Amino acid sequence: MWPILTSDLARACLRLRDLGLLLLLAALAGCDGQQSALNPAGAEAQRIATLFWWMTGGALAIWMAVMGIALYVTQAHPEAHGIRSARWLILGGGIVFPVVVLTGLLIYGLMLMSQLRPSEDVALRIEVSGEQWWWRVRYRGEAGEAIELANEIRLPVGERVAFSLTSPDVIHSFWVPSLGGKVDMIPGRTNELVLEPTRTGTFGGVCAEYCGTSHALMKLVVVVMPRDEFDQWLAAQAEPARVPASELQQAGQRAFLANGCGACHQVRGTEADGTLGPDLTHVGSRLSLAAGTLPADVDAFQRWIGHTGAIKPDVRMPAFGMLPEVQLSAMAHYLSGLK
Repeated sequence: MWPILTSDLARACLRLRDLGLLLLLAALAGCDGQQSALNPAGAEAQRIATLFWWMTGGALAIWMAVMGIALYVTQAHPEAHGIRSARWLILGGGIVFPVVVLTGLLIYGLMLMSQLRPSEDVALRIEVSGEQWWWRVRYRGEAGEAIELANEIRLPVGERVAFSLTSPDVIHSFWVPSLGGKVDMIPGRTNELVLEPTRTGTFGGVCAEYCGTSHALMKLVVVVMPRDEFDQWLAAQAEPARVPASELQQAGQRAFLANGCGACHQVRGTEADGTLGPDLTHVGSRLSLAAGTLPADVDAFQRWIGHTGAIKPDVRMPAFGMLPEVQLSAMAHYLSGLK
């Protein structure tokens, strides 16, 4: 009976091992992409990924030790080892080895923390405010003037950037997995995060703290580019809005102002000077609309203006679906033309 039981246990352990390997391969298949902490594109993310792999290796070593002991004691006959040897086996493999491995990982993690937060010698400072449910992003120009945009951040590659993070409503959490760790945005408090992107590309970010109904629709895009391209982009963002080029866009601007949109949104260079909602001065040049919910094209602008609540539940912006289709189309063309 004893050999049969041990044989069954061994086969069960092998099946568990095979299942574990399959699950591990499936998990690793999702570790690539623009929003993966295990596909680092920043110095901070690289340190975090390295820590993860060391912790995974430590956990695997402890698991193998415990499983090895379990297989040994179930396969060996009771008379093959005495009480003294069994005690040392349990103490060494079940207590001493895990404690040594976990202590080493703890020390390594604590040493790593001090490298993730220093904000000295940064090339750029950016203010980010998490709001329900979008991101207010503010750069400072050479003269100290604010250059504001929404839901999109651009960074120069290879340079340290300090983020000042806050919130006016509820707790949010700023996280761009490929560039670094997450930091909470707490009302009444300013937290700081330093990132150093190491390669160019477009990376996804999210709010990592549940913040209300449309929490899942609060995305962020981070574009890392060479320094000269970044300087050109920032200079363009500091310019006032483009004058409407076509009659349709001019009609859209008139409808935009006549329907009170300028009370909440700012379009620099026009009468629209609201500060409650996102700055729309160059909204047509952004990669997405409504915090990553829609693409930034004419059709999406029209859908968004007319059906905000249906697209993003509990959004603070009222829907203007009661307006004539011609006005909605004109406003969509106007906004998409704000490059």
